[in-house]
Amino acid sequence: MITESFKGHLDNINKLVKEGKLVVAGPLGKNENSYRGIFILNNINSIEEAQDLLQTDPAIKNSFLDYEIFNWYGPAALPEYLPVSDKIWKSNP
Repeated sequence: MITESFKGHLDNINKLVKEGKLVVAGPLGKNENSYRGIFILNNINSIEEAQDLLQTDPAIKNSFLDYEIFNWYGPAALPEYLPVSDKIWKSNP
């Protein structure tokens, strides 16, 4: 079940990107809260909408990952990051 949940996690990331709801996702380094990664969501109108959207992730739904939501106000150009990232992606960072 864990393998399927994390495959679904990656598939869900791609789905949310295509829907314009996710602009950044990735792992975090060691930190005091033991957070494993970050999502920066886009075009979300409320905390409740963000919570509902995060529940579409199988790894969250199956309790392999948890989340904490913070408001973040970043640059409006952030969604432009995705097309550029595909061009410079390192296959083995």
